[in-house]
Amino acid sequence: MLPIIGAAGDTLAGITGVAIGIIIILVLIIPNIKIVPQATTFIIERLGTYRTTWETGFHMKVPFIDRVAKKISLKEKVADFAPQAVITKDNVTMQIDTVLFYQIVDPKLYTYGIERPIVAIENLSATTLRNIIGDLELDQTLTSRDIINTRMREILDEATDPWGIKVNRVELKNIIPPKEIQAAMEKQMKAEREKREKILIAEGEKESAIRVAEGEKEAAILRAEAKKQAAIKEAEGQAQAILAVQEATAKGLQMIKDVGADDGLIAIKGLEALEKVGQGASTKIIIPSDLQGIAGLTTTIKEIAKS
Repeated sequence: MLPIIGAAGDTLAGITGVAIGIIIILVLIIPNIKIVPQATTFIIERLGTYRTTWETGFHMKVPFIDRVAKKISLKEKVADFAPQAVITKDNVTMQIDTVLFYQIVDPKLYTYGIERPIVAIENLSATTLRNIIGDLELDQTLTSRDIINTRMREILDEATDPWGIKVNRVELKNIIPPKEIQAAMEKQMKAEREKREKILIAEGEKESAIRVAEGEKEAAILRAEAKKQAAIKEAEGQAQAILAVQEATAKGLQMIKDVGADDGLIAIKGLEALEKVGQGASTKIIIPSDLQGIAGLTTTIKEIAKS
C-alpha cells in the first residue's frame, strides 16, 4: 500500500507543478508579449522612467516593472481648428479657419516634450495666423492664400520640431469677411460679369460686321471681275469683226484687181461687203476710210449706171 500511495503522491505533485507552470505562463508571460502594428510605436517605461521605444514587430516586456506608457500612430493626421478672428492691416475683422496636416516623427519627444501637443499647436496656429494677416490688407488676404499657407507651415513646422511633430501642410479652409464687405464683393463680381458679357457681345457684333464687310468686298470683286471679263470678250468680238471685214475687203479688192475692174465696180463691191457686215450680230460697224466719202460714192454709182 505504501508504494502505491507514494506513486500517487508523485503523480499529484507533477500535475500540480504543471498547473503552476501553466498559471505562471498565463499570468506572467502571455500578458507581457506585445505585437506592435505597422505605422505604430509603443513608449515603454520601467519603474516610471522612459526605457525604450518599440517599433513594428514582436516584443516582450518585463512583468511588473515595465509598462506600455503610450501607443503612438505615425500616420499623417488632420487637425481642423475652429475659425479664428483676425484683423487685417487696413482694420478689417474677419474669421479664418485652418486645417493642419501633421505627423509624429519622434515619439519620445511627442510623449515627453509637451503636455497636450494638439492644443498647443492650435494656439500656436491662431497666434501665427493673426501675425501674418496683420501684415496684409484685405485684398492681399483674399488673393494670397498660397503665400499665407506656406508661411504658416514654415513657422509651425519650426516651432513644433522640439515636440517631435512635423507640419506637412497648412490650408486656409474658409476666409469669412464681414457681411457688408461680402455684399460689396458680390456687387463687384456682378459688375465684372456684366462687363465681360458686354465685351463678349461687342466682340461678337464686331466679328459679324467684319465678316459681312468681307463678304460684300468679295462680292464686289467678283462683280468687277465679271464685268472685266465681259468687256474683254466684247472687245475681242469687235476686234474679230473688224479683222473679218478687213480680210474680206482685202480679198475682194485683190480679186477685182486681178480681173482689172474700174473704180466704180470696186466701190459697189465695197458697199455689198459693208451691207453683209451690217446684217451680222455685231452692234458696231467700222467703215473703211475709202468708203467714208458718201457724196463721192453716190456720184460714182450714178456714173456707173449711165455707162
